Amino acid sequence: MIIPPKQAWEQRLQENLPKEGGILGVNSFLFFILILLNKPTMSAYIFEFMGTAMLLLIGNGVVANILLKHTKGADSGWVGISLAWGIAVFIGVFLSADNSGAHLNPAVTVGLATAGKFDWPLVPGYILAQVLGAMMGNLLVWLTYYKQYGATEDPSAIFHTFSTSAAIKSPFWNMVSEAIGTFALVLGVFYIAGGVVGQETISLGSLDALPVALLVMGIGFGLGGPTGYAINPARDLGPRIMHALLPIKHKGKSNWSYAWVPIVGPLLGAILAAMVFMLIGN
Repeated sequence: MIIPPKQAWEQRLQENLPKEGGILGVNSFLFFILILLNKPTMSAYIFEFMGTAMLLLIGNGVVANILLKHTKGADSGWVGISLAWGIAVFIGVFLSADNSGAHLNPAVTVGLATAGKFDWPLVPGYILAQVLGAMMGNLLVWLTYYKQYGATEDPSAIFHTFSTSAAIKSPFWNMVSEAIGTFALVLGVFYIAGGVVGQETISLGSLDALPVALLVMGIGFGLGGPTGYAINPARDLGPRIMHALLPIKHKGKSNWSYAWVPIVGPLLGAILAAMVFMLIGN
């Protein structure tokens, strides 16, 4: 995985993070500022933003094409959605892999950090970039289909061009479904990306875009039915925020009572995948 070089500030991390029993202080705050000002780090954040925006533009773009009124793609169905999300992942990963490692997903970021293959101080910035990128991607979908949104009177159809919901509402089991799907994704990413926990850094480059895309396609076909397979907290939260903010006629509510499911489920699945990989990966 291509990530901002850490050797130059690794020693400062040990010096500035709190000692056992301590709390974050001024030195730690200054350290995080140094991370933000680090040029390779900012480049990584920018490419995470761009890659996630492209992921949502293509992925939810095809959902809009299928669900909204007066479009040219209304007959594609679930097959079209699953294929398009795989293509969206391919484009997003290929675009950003060589500059940020192409996480495009807080669950992937947290999973890699849990396995010790990504630096925890970079995690908040990556997640913020991913959520903002997802918001931008769905904003572009709304602009592309502006007239179709105006012509669509079904609140559910409008909502599902932004975020996910359960086919049968059962929060615990919906969370389990999201956790299993994300477990499959993150464990697959570990092995696609190199599969060694040790001295070698896991590498997810642009050539890995196709197998990751096929993995997401398979998850969509096989595991997507119960919840619409968010398997990515940013993919659901960012668009949900945009659904709440954008002035869309007939849009209905943003279903915030469900919003925790596609956040908690994927994070739990990613952490479990990291633990399994550390146990058997070598």
